[in-house]
Amino acid sequence: MMQNSTLLLLLTTFGLLVSSCNTATDVSEENVSQIIMTLSSDDMKGRHAFGDEIHLAADFISNEFSQIGLENLPENNTYRQNFTIYSIKPSETVVIVNDQKLESEKYFGLVMSKELDWTTNDVQIKYISTNENYREKFRDLTNDDESSLIVVSEEHAKWFHRYRSYFKHSNRTFELDAEPNDFFILLNKEIQNVDIHLKNKIETINLSNVAGMIEGERTDEIVLFSAHYDHIGVLSSVDEDSVANGANDNASGVAGIIELARYFESRPKPERTLYFVGFTAEEVGGYGSQYFSKQIDPEEIIAMINLEMIGKPAVEGPNTAWITGFERSSLGEIFRSSAADSNFEFYPDPYPNQNLFYRSDNATLARLGVPAHSISTTPIDVDQDYHRVSDEFNTLNIAHTTNTIRAVAKAAEVIISGEKTPTRIPLE
Repeated sequence: MMQNSTLLLLLTTFGLLVSSCNTATDVSEENVSQIIMTLSSDDMKGRHAFGDEIHLAADFISNEFSQIGLENLPENNTYRQNFTIYSIKPSETVVIVNDQKLESEKYFGLVMSKELDWTTNDVQIKYISTNENYREKFRDLTNDDESSLIVVSEEHAKWFHRYRSYFKHSNRTFELDAEPNDFFILLNKEIQNVDIHLKNKIETINLSNVAGMIEGERTDEIVLFSAHYDHIGVLSSVDEDSVANGANDNASGVAGIIELARYFESRPKPERTLYFVGFTAEEVGGYGSQYFSKQIDPEEIIAMINLEMIGKPAVEGPNTAWITGFERSSLGEIFRSSAADSNFEFYPDPYPNQNLFYRSDNATLARLGVPAHSISTTPIDVDQDYHRVSDEFNTLNIAHTTNTIRAVAKAAEVIISGEKTPTRIPLE
């Protein structure tokens, strides 16, 4: 295990080392290796977004951006894009329905306020009935602008308890009291009267994206390269190892955006402006990309190329990568045709049943119409290291990772130059 002093020294000197030994005209395996090894070291403690060590990772990425010579984003005077979220945990809850007190297993809330006091006349009562699709109805009711008491048919008990297991411990929000409150109960009866009293404990969590840019000739047309730099932290010990290092997920993707920044900074001024962003808190709800999306005009983002787990060759073999949501815009076809004269191939996501398009940071911007897609290479259906302590540097194929980064740089050239523009993703 690296000592803290050794790691901090590496944070401040690595950028100088690679800039002095590399002309930056190409992506090097040495740079890729050093970035992944640093971010996936045991001293990073798995880079949990809510852990102290996540700030070491942010410092490291910021230092790399500085050594490369990236500019700060507009309105920023640092590479750190700082923001706050609130973690909301129930401390006291009493629920009385039809004059009977409900057991805690029969309810959960999405309550973004410090307190909640509802009686029958204070709240709208809505239902998820037996014949309705629970997931669709849940999404519709929680996305509307009304606070509601939602009565769920006991026919949906399986889905109710699955969702309850996720929401019962805590909810998170960017702003207190700014969202409608929804409270769910499992019951097969009409509501005659209700009395709900809830108090929450509020915790403030400070987070940071890391972002830099290369200004192009067109400042209002932006090509965004991104990757999340957080992981899942420390787990139960397996063979005396408890750190989920996240070498593939997603130190490999972060190495990609850093090396793409180094590569494009070494070239003439681009036609379109380039953003390079390391998102935080992807693993715990995508809060980094959500915050970022509120700071930009989505119409100005011409394309978002999100790198996610590029450390291992796909089932189709090395020198291939798959793109989530391939059919939703023309970005995938642009990448495929741009790489046609090389030995690298881009193709549609081979795991459509896993809904991967909506499981990474690209989804936040895609919902705003941005041609936003994740590029990955990992065979997740057979990978034995995903979200485990075994996701270590020695499981990766660095030659493949490096070739993937080079292929992304080449394929993106026609978008960066303004020669091609991906179609927008239709708003849902």
